[in-house]
Amino acid sequence: MLIEYHHLPAKNVISSQLIYFVLFMLEEIRVTFRQDLKLDVVGFHIDAKDGDISMTPRWLAKVLNKKEVVDIQDIDASSYVSRSLNRERIARPHDLSGIDPDFYIRMKDYLEDSKEIDRERFCVSLNSFIASRLEKIAKLAAASPLSPELKDKLSVEEYELYLMMHDASDLFKESVLDKYG
Repeated sequence: MLIEYHHLPAKNVISSQLIYFVLFMLEEIRVTFRQDLKLDVVGFHIDAKDGDISMTPRWLAKVLNKKEVVDIQDIDASSYVSRSLNRERIARPHDLSGIDPDFYIRMKDYLEDSKEIDRERFCVSLNSFIASRLEKIAKLAAASPLSPELKDKLSVEEYELYLMMHDASDLFKESVLDKYG
């Protein structure tokens, strides 16, 4: 289920970020139980044995993982983020590669779960990725309104950034050109 965040006014970006975070945390992910567990809380019923594999909401999997009750078998977040970084790196200088609306939410989750040494190495690549996208978004936002094709390539945070930069660019042009533009 995707939220059509493009229809939300720019001032609602916090709400749309929250929506995507909640959807991310509600996603079902595969877990392997490390011990027997019987649980019945607020509509969640679990009756699992050591070694059982099951699907559970991400938020619950994270709680149970911290308690060393399950191992999370999520898609390889490292590969997902690395593929996005590589697609942006090889994109033409004026083109944005497409990322998912919840890319930065997934990226933050990956960073939180990473070991310190992996996090530091990853942040170096991530800073380059963000700088590249910021530069491209700034140029595109100053040049034209947001097209539907470009809208589909942006995360929810980048969508907000684009709208703010475009509005600021228009205001600047109006103030500089005044009535002569």
